[in-house]
Amino acid sequence: MGRHIWGKTVGTLVLAAATVAASGCSSSNDEDTTKPAAKAEALSVTEATTTFQAAVTKFDEDGGCLEKAPGTCWEQMQALMKPARDLRKAANADKGTGAEFWSEAYALIDTMEEGIAVGDDKGATAIGTNRPDVLGSAHDLSDWLDDNPVA
Repeated sequence: MGRHIWGKTVGTLVLAAATVAASGCSSSNDEDTTKPAAKAEALSVTEATTTFQAAVTKFDEDGGCLEKAPGTCWEQMQALMKPARDLRKAANADKGTGAEFWSEAYALIDTMEEGIAVGDDKGATAIGTNRPDVLGSAHDLSDWLDDNPVA
């Protein structure tokens, strides 16, 4: 009989602890006073194009990627990738043009994404270097944007 009571007591304590833990996760206030996070306003295609091309220009004006060693251009590669992603989002949201118009730009951004997906800068002379995928495609995309203005 002692074991049965002990088991019931432990079971009751575990149940009570679980109930307290679960109720501790919720607010004591029934009303949710938090405000939803404001959605960041998406860039227009014109703004995204300007931002992307400014990043490519900055890369060039800063000297590009002169070091041949692996890992020396990763920051520059990422600095070009972010505005390219923003450009893709703006192009997707643009109602004035369709996916067919952007197909070449999307392909270049996809190539940049493949280069970034490697996870680091492989260097200038490494077999399978990802620099042309990211840096070369960024320049090709900038040229494409010059040849295909949307504004």
